[in-house]
Amino acid sequence: MDDLRNKWLAEIAAASDEATLEDVRVRAVGKKGEVSLRMRELGRMSPEERQEAGPRLNALKGEITSALAARRSALEDAALDERLRAEWLDVTLPARHRRAGSIHPVSQVTEEVTAIFADMGFAVAEGPQIETDWHNFDALNIPWHHSSREEMDTFYMARGEGDDRPPHVLRTHTSPVQIRHMLENGAPCRIIAPGRVYRADYDQTHTPMFHQVEGLAVDRAISMANLKWVLEEFFTAYFGTKVRTRFRASHFPFTEPSAEVDIQCSWEGGSLRVGEGSGWLEVLGSGMVHPKVLQAGGIDSAEWQGFAFGMGIDRIAMLKYGIPDLRAFFDSDLRWLRHYGFSALAVPELAGGV
Repeated sequence: MDDLRNKWLAEIAAASDEATLEDVRVRAVGKKGEVSLRMRELGRMSPEERQEAGPRLNALKGEITSALAARRSALEDAALDERLRAEWLDVTLPARHRRAGSIHPVSQVTEEVTAIFADMGFAVAEGPQIETDWHNFDALNIPWHHSSREEMDTFYMARGEGDDRPPHVLRTHTSPVQIRHMLENGAPCRIIAPGRVYRADYDQTHTPMFHQVEGLAVDRAISMANLKWVLEEFFTAYFGTKVRTRFRASHFPFTEPSAEVDIQCSWEGGSLRVGEGSGWLEVLGSGMVHPKVLQAGGIDSAEWQGFAFGMGIDRIAMLKYGIPDLRAFFDSDLRWLRHYGFSALAVPELAGGV
């Protein structure tokens, strides 16, 4: 028994890695190991021999098992020490340079617009991008024969055979958000609705997906004068200079009267300068909310009235930051994004800067 003990303890001590140690364990106390086979022989011994050999074999197996555990722990500690020596890191070295990401111009301008209108008391309202035909057209007093309802202008959602649900579209403007807000909150209200919109168009100044912000104010004494003041205050804050506006009569199904709004600008030297000169640039549509739209929103048009306006976020971003092509907004060109992008720390200010 002593020879057996000395043999296996010596092999355990000589094991130089965990694989060798595992091999020793299998040969010593494994299912077919030498000590395990000796223990099986106990059944063929006399009771006197078994009473003497049994405790000694159990003690030997326990001693070998403890020696295996101790050697395994020592090998693991040695392997860890070797890794610490080989994989050291000088924490005093300067960090590797990593190019920081940038804020997309659309995101930046959306934050600028939101900050300016919030300062004038407008809340932000949101709605789904997949809209019902009723919210997108009918509730906004857009007749069934209007060109905007054609599939050449609007993306309609596909429907399976037998699907009798009302038509759904990718919203063509954020005006449905106004309807949903009026239905849920009633009057008075003062909101802006920024978000993605979709139309079937693609050229230098149009893309199938773009961004709009629309505004709505409903109260008992709202007038076009209030609308003009709000827009002039917005453009002055956004462009960082005093901006005059010019209203031209127009027609939109959802407003009456309706007006296209131009801002004062100059084109000297081939560059656009907002707020100076004798030129004018059309930037948005606006007007007093049509009574039928108020009624669709659950508001009594005999008691309440309001104004609404809508402009393209991408468009005013192009004007402010000199971006020549709308399509580049969605090309995912890293060179373009690094050139026109903004730092994450460039917090929008109410004075038109960052």
